Amino acid sequence: MAFETQAGPDDTAPALPLPPMKWDAWGDPALAKPLSQDIRELLGAALGVTARESSAPSAAEVVLRASALTEEDLAALAAVVGTGHLSTADADRLPRAGGKSTPDLLRRRSREPQDAPDAVVLPGDEDEIAALLALCSQRRIAVVPFGGGTSVVGGVDPERGALRAVLSLDLCRLDGLLALDEVSGEAVLGAGLTGPQAEELLAARGWELGHYPQSFRYATVGGFAATRSSGQDSAGYGRFDDMVRGLRVVTPAGVLDLGRAPASAAGPDLRELFLGSEGVFGVITAVRLRIHPVAAARVHEAWSFPDFATGAAALRAVAQQGAGPTVIRLSDEAETAVNLAMTDKIGGSQVAAGCLAVTVFEGTREQVDSRHARTREVLLAAGGSSLGEEPARAWEHGRFNAPYLRDSLLDAGALCETLETATDWANLDRLKSAVTEALQSALTKAGSASLVMCHISHVYPTGASLYFTVVAAQSGEPLAQWGAAKQAAGDAILAAGGTITHHHAVGVDHRPWMEQEIGEVGVKILRAVKDALDPAGILNPGKLIP
Repeated sequence: MAFETQAGPDDTAPALPLPPMKWDAWGDPALAKPLSQDIRELLGAALGVTARESSAPSAAEVVLRASALTEEDLAALAAVVGTGHLSTADADRLPRAGGKSTPDLLRRRSREPQDAPDAVVLPGDEDEIAALLALCSQRRIAVVPFGGGTSVVGGVDPERGALRAVLSLDLCRLDGLLALDEVSGEAVLGAGLTGPQAEELLAARGWELGHYPQSFRYATVGGFAATRSSGQDSAGYGRFDDMVRGLRVVTPAGVLDLGRAPASAAGPDLRELFLGSEGVFGVITAVRLRIHPVAAARVHEAWSFPDFATGAAALRAVAQQGAGPTVIRLSDEAETAVNLAMTDKIGGSQVAAGCLAVTVFEGTREQVDSRHARTREVLLAAGGSSLGEEPARAWEHGRFNAPYLRDSLLDAGALCETLETATDWANLDRLKSAVTEALQSALTKAGSASLVMCHISHVYPTGASLYFTVVAAQSGEPLAQWGAAKQAAGDAILAAGGTITHHHAVGVDHRPWMEQEIGEVGVKILRAVKDALDPAGILNPGKLIP
């Protein structure tokens, strides 16, 4: 008798809980908004953007490559997780066929056969994960850990490598608050919890994690750890890797429970092997994290600076003096002007010719008042002009919605994508100029005028992250058009002394620059770790390691 997965006879009906995002766009379709006619006309006049006739397929029309798994494979997988947590239905495979970068979404619009995992499994605990890894090692099946599917660098692409099939290992069932230590200020969270789920569980006990990347609504705790995520509140609470106190990881070689104390001199910190490892060394199942009480007070204030250099110097002064905002960020002149064109809530003509900065402060009333006063003093002395709280509140209200605008721009015939890097303060202007010029030159060669915008997204005493947004008219083949621009930008970043990624991770997209980033010996170290923990090479092939 032929083996049947939970999908049953209707391949178009999902058998498993689906990821929360639309299969061919970012997020919740109810939050997507088409561009206004005024914006469409502005895009046409400024960049030559014209609407392209869309032939994108519906989900039912997408053609996926047939599953390469045999009935024997499926029976063995079902014996581990149960038929109710295994599916080969196209409706389950398609939403896990990649991430949400612009190239991902452009590929979704193709009517050619598309890659997808050969099956999806939802393990319920570490024992099932260990059994799946053993089974897949034996049967030469690749395993791609899947959280929220928010990667914008190809981090969850269903790559088989030299293996014969690929499995999407969805961690959504690992969704509990496993422990809460209110004395130490630590919580153990399941890797499959989304950002909102984690905050809801903690808030019920009066606590908060405070990690708010743009992907917050959909990304997961495990994904935050596996990609070294950095949230918009990092000035106050640190990057996600700063919050991590311990990890549990299932590898083909065994289970690791890392992080015994707040600090240790017991050799190299093995947690660092898995923070940013993108699922190539093991499957992160639980993370112990530093938490803090829910803030009693919050203050918002926006600022205007005459130019980007003045604003950057002001942010540097705040970071180096430890003034203490929870959020601090600065848009350049181009990004500020575009934001002004999109909304009437960022300070009117005071901002139009300059640069907008946003600050937010959280904590006790005493902490907020002290930090706010100190930061105001620094920013005023550095040439800033206060715009009051409304522009900062407007930014916060829409802080997670930029990807919806990207999708609307794609629908209107524009090419829109982002990339990021980081460097020392002394090198910031050089790096910003090099990347901007590389992007504009590459897109000009492709026949497109472009708009390159930038903001400082995260600050440190010694440097900052630069986050670029690129908009151009789609010309010829958009995938090739962006590929050339991305290549030019990546080369410029490394040549100008930046890191190839500050918080988007490596995945497939940044892998070509990894040897230049970490050196030949660094690559040998990563390969040695891979060989020790995953000798069959089943975990997330084609990512991170050159």
